[in-house]
Amino acid sequence: MTEPRIIPFMRYRTPMAVISLLTVIIGMIALGTKGLNLGLDFTGGTAAEIAFSKAVETEELREALEKKGFADTVVQYAGGAETVIVRMPPQKGHESNVSADLLEAANFNPDNPATIKQVDSVGSQVGDEMYEQALIAVGMSLFMMMMYVAFRFRWKFAVGATISLLHDTLFTVGIFAIFGWPFDLSVLAAVLALIGYSLNDTIVVFDRIRENFRKLRKADPVEVLDISLTETLRRTIMTVTTVVLVVLALLLLGGEALKWFSVALLVGLFAGTYSSIYIATAYALAMGLSKDDFLIQPKSELDDRP
Repeated sequence: MTEPRIIPFMRYRTPMAVISLLTVIIGMIALGTKGLNLGLDFTGGTAAEIAFSKAVETEELREALEKKGFADTVVQYAGGAETVIVRMPPQKGHESNVSADLLEAANFNPDNPATIKQVDSVGSQVGDEMYEQALIAVGMSLFMMMMYVAFRFRWKFAVGATISLLHDTLFTVGIFAIFGWPFDLSVLAAVLALIGYSLNDTIVVFDRIRENFRKLRKADPVEVLDISLTETLRRTIMTVTTVVLVVLALLLLGGEALKWFSVALLVGLFAGTYSSIYIATAYALAMGLSKDDFLIQPKSELDDRP
């Protein structure tokens, strides 16, 4: 009977670390130069869902809104050509009667009457507070995750896991900054969910590493890590495949409201799966992970003296 093939993951840890570093640096440069395309949840403004009796052209509606005095509007279909979502920053002169003015502008074609289904407004001060709270939420999540891993495993693992989660966060946010995709509360929710998903995947790998360090006494640390990663690879592939199928269903069938939430999840799933191997595990190895971190040391006879 042939022995199962062990994939040499750790052989490529150095080039993978360089790729990860370059990716994060590019994302941070994009954040510093372009910034995030923050949604109305953070910047303040109005989002309205408008339903028409027949299909409507977004460009015609945008022109009608501009004639009514609405500037910098974004008009997108929401599940069909008869329903659109209009997003806009705070508009001077329309603060007190946004809904009425939107309805008047939307009824530019008497043969295609419109109705306002929903209007959501966020003030600029509220948006700034939400942005600050979002940063605090991400920071607290990373800190609490590090404390949990340190309590359950070792500090070497805790630091590796925290750097891995930070990588996943910066990677996902950096991709949104590079491509200028909208970043709103739904995307933030996806980032926080990805922190939990990535840590769960990392914990499974760490559990197997701890078990194999205690079982494979004669194997060196690199070999133990390769064996552990190979043994958990099937589980990782099955888990991420299942989640990706669900996220794709949300992306294709969930409409405009779930579009960027789903995109953020897809980007983060790739980053989280990758970082469990080449960030969290590789960094723990770089910190000198060895079997001595897991073996229970026998008590000395001197310790038994009263």
